[in-house]
Amino acid sequence: MTLSDQLKLQKIVRHSTDESEHAGAAITDSRFDARLINSIYDRLETGVWIFDFDEKKIIWANKKALEITGAPSLEELRTRDMGSDMSHSVDQRLKQYRQDFTQKDVSVSEIWTLYPKGKARVLQVTMSGIVLNDGRMAMLCEARDHHEQQPETLRSAEALMHTTVMISLFTKNGSPLYRNTAARAACVDLETNFYQQFQNPADILHLKERLERERNARLVALVRTSQGDRWHELTVRPCSDAVTSQPAYLVSEIDVTELHETKERAQYLASHDALTGLSNRTYLTERLSKLLADAATKGLTATLYLVDLDDFKAINDTMGHAAGDALLQLVGNRLKEIAGPQDIVARLGGDEFLICHLEDPEAEGPGWFGKSLLGSFSYQQMIDGHPRSVSLSIGYSHYPEDGRSIDNLIRNADLALYQAKRDPKEKCVRFHDTMRLRRDENLALKKDMERAIEEDEFALYFQPIALTASSETVSAEALIRWLHPEKGLVPPDQFIPLAEDTGLINRIGAWVCRSVAQAQVRFRKRGFDISISMNVSPWQLSDPEFTALMMDLPDLYGCDPTKIILEITENVVLGEIPDALTALNELKIIGYSIVIDDFGTGYSNLAYLYNYPIDGIKIDRIFINDISNGGAIVKLILSLADALGATVVAEGVETIEQRDWLTENGCDRFQGYLYSKPVPEDRFLGFLESQAHIPTK
Repeated sequence: MTLSDQLKLQKIVRHSTDESEHAGAAITDSRFDARLINSIYDRLETGVWIFDFDEKKIIWANKKALEITGAPSLEELRTRDMGSDMSHSVDQRLKQYRQDFTQKDVSVSEIWTLYPKGKARVLQVTMSGIVLNDGRMAMLCEARDHHEQQPETLRSAEALMHTTVMISLFTKNGSPLYRNTAARAACVDLETNFYQQFQNPADILHLKERLERERNARLVALVRTSQGDRWHELTVRPCSDAVTSQPAYLVSEIDVTELHETKERAQYLASHDALTGLSNRTYLTERLSKLLADAATKGLTATLYLVDLDDFKAINDTMGHAAGDALLQLVGNRLKEIAGPQDIVARLGGDEFLICHLEDPEAEGPGWFGKSLLGSFSYQQMIDGHPRSVSLSIGYSHYPEDGRSIDNLIRNADLALYQAKRDPKEKCVRFHDTMRLRRDENLALKKDMERAIEEDEFALYFQPIALTASSETVSAEALIRWLHPEKGLVPPDQFIPLAEDTGLINRIGAWVCRSVAQAQVRFRKRGFDISISMNVSPWQLSDPEFTALMMDLPDLYGCDPTKIILEITENVVLGEIPDALTALNELKIIGYSIVIDDFGTGYSNLAYLYNYPIDGIKIDRIFINDISNGGAIVKLILSLADALGATVVAEGVETIEQRDWLTENGCDRFQGYLYSKPVPEDRFLGFLESQAHIPTK
């Protein structure tokens, strides 16, 4: 009689407390008794035992099982607490077995490694459900030595059980063939078809098209799981089933729900102003394109109004930044109230707003809407509990008379705004061609920059980067300034955009590279061997001369490349810049460190981050400002950085509360006006020297 035949005789297994009784069975044939059945079990070359899920103990075992487990007796084996050193993955797997056995009459065969007396023993174990006398589900195990002892095979089996990556094998029609522990824990039901788990049918079509076209496929999709709907990143590869040789799909899945939700939150923050909730410049182009198209279709005039607050700086200076923020929020809300349902209201930055308003060209006079905006602020506003006069300046341009492209319309409205701010009487001004003189000023500025490059009119300012816990300066960011002979100190936001538009950025960037190298040598000679970071534009990474220059800097100036940090933007990491990866790898080999600046404002796929030689991350100030709401995104970025082994610097830290929060949550470096604004080199060195003379406790 085979073991299978014997087991069929057992309708109920008694959970006996009598240590002399191995097992009991309801036997109707008088020629058999429990002792004879136990004798048969003990002669088997298969180890057989019964595992109690609740107590996590073996409650019965045959002689071969005792030998496998290294137990001197059944009595001793029954005293062992199998849950005391059980890993989370094994515990999770056993819970899955119990659930499966309870729902269906199934058996599972797997490779398991036991460690009796600390020595590994590899077994092929077949497991099935068996009901105890008290009605509880237990597990019947049948084990034989697994003769395939190749280390790779054994380790892969262990890895499949313990990894958090969900690994599954499906037939081509989606029927499940195998799921590892993580995949089984995630699936809704043991028989769930691969395609049934997708919430969006379009994802299935997309997946099948990719597999048909490229064989391998990867996508992020919303799937049904035992934990509810989750976002998974799936990688699907065609293969063959090792048992049947039939075509199959190997599927690996990673739960990226938090990252996906963070992406959506980051996208919202990236497309909306955090203070007012209005659209920002990033989101404006897409929305304006649709609105202008609607205007053309309906025969309406679309007017772009640029709105600027005349008194914003005065309110900030006299009432503080909190009052300034309150004013911006008040203006944003008021503009939304006045605007029509189809209109677009956006904050472009600082105290500048934009409204795109649709109007019937024959219904009202030109600029009537802008004048009504002025009228809505003709009386005093309550700002932070105090009445205050607020005046606006407005420049506007009509579509299509004043331009057909969004860029032209905004540029022309900006020229009109410039005129409105200069004229105290006419505060709502429409664009005219005569305002193109402003454009000529940009051309003059471009010539000034070309002269500035030749005559070395630029200077580096340095903003310290400090430890959050001790406020000790550990590095600095080098920032360019223009010492214009007539205009004085010109900040980069007034000339860098034009430099990028005109192609001068590479020449200015080369000046920065050489200057940073020389500054690093000067700092070292003064006894301050600190790192200096500098911004590298995407245009520079696309320029072969930039890489060549960076390679030559150590020989030219004697600088230490390991003390120079290159800050790049996320669009570089997202693969939008040709040859960027090659350039960064070459620079990394020399010793330069690579840091992602303003991290979080784009969506850096984990695969891209792993592919690029990233040493650090600088968290964008928009997320630092969100710390008061819990800082969930900052915490996630810190976790991601920890997984990547990357350092983290928080940018734009302006309050002690922000710094303390960063310290408590594991971000040990920061920069911002709380600590220091960018300062000239002599002041920065003086700062370092004074810090060096502060006595330590």
